[in-house]
Amino acid sequence: MQLLTVRLSDGQTSAAVMTPGGARLIASPDVGALLGEGQKSELVSRAADSGKKVNLDQVQVMSVVPNPRKILCCGLNYRAHVREMNREEPAFPTLFAKFADTLTGPHDDVVLPEYATDVDWEAELAVVVGANLRNADVDEARRGIAGYTVANDISVRSWQRRTLQWLQGKAFDATTPLGPVLVTPDEFDPASAATITCTVDGRLVQAGTTDDLVFNPAELLSYISQFTKLAPGDVVLTGTPGGVGAGMTPPTFLGNGAVVEVEIQGIGKLSNTVRLG
Repeated sequence: MQLLTVRLSDGQTSAAVMTPGGARLIASPDVGALLGEGQKSELVSRAADSGKKVNLDQVQVMSVVPNPRKILCCGLNYRAHVREMNREEPAFPTLFAKFADTLTGPHDDVVLPEYATDVDWEAELAVVVGANLRNADVDEARRGIAGYTVANDISVRSWQRRTLQWLQGKAFDATTPLGPVLVTPDEFDPASAATITCTVDGRLVQAGTTDDLVFNPAELLSYISQFTKLAPGDVVLTGTPGGVGAGMTPPTFLGNGAVVEVEIQGIGKLSNTVRLG
């Protein structure tokens, strides 16, 4: 099953489900809200049968979860990326957080101020939580996954490098595209080695597979739940494969007007134009 969040012509937002006949609206304002409702399966089933059909060319496809309560991110979690950064494979996840207003839609422009320099791409698999998780073991965490989506953790390296803490380079407003759909675990399994790619102006810069993760999604959710409760609609970014601009020789960063596309096999594609200054 594939779920998404759309903004309609009247400005209202709605969750939707993809069906063989196209997208149909669900009686919930967005996918995050839908996951927090006790009758999620009933609402989705009803919408798939009789929900209002919408033309995706005539609506704005938004961040699949527009207002998550928590966004946690894992750095240095693909073995290829660990190698290109000249690091050792970590014993524990390297975590940082984002804010809800860091997110933006799968086709929106990413607009940054002129003082944001050395702007980099990071193709990522994102996990959306579907259950309350606290002190969860790996099996419970796996059962608590609502689904998977695509993220681009666009990073302002000039700010990220200012201190040992990464937050300031990772949390510029509306710089983390997320979407276009949430795919449920019955239709997507990261262990299946799905390809994850990033192109910049049509040039392939990242190519990896989701089985290269040091810590898989269930392990990440279990670990995080040991120190903070996870709830339906929370989002966890699982890290980026090798090929980021900062790891190139010489380092290569995004220019004004660059088109960045991130795609994960079996989920979908983000396509965003970067506007600098």
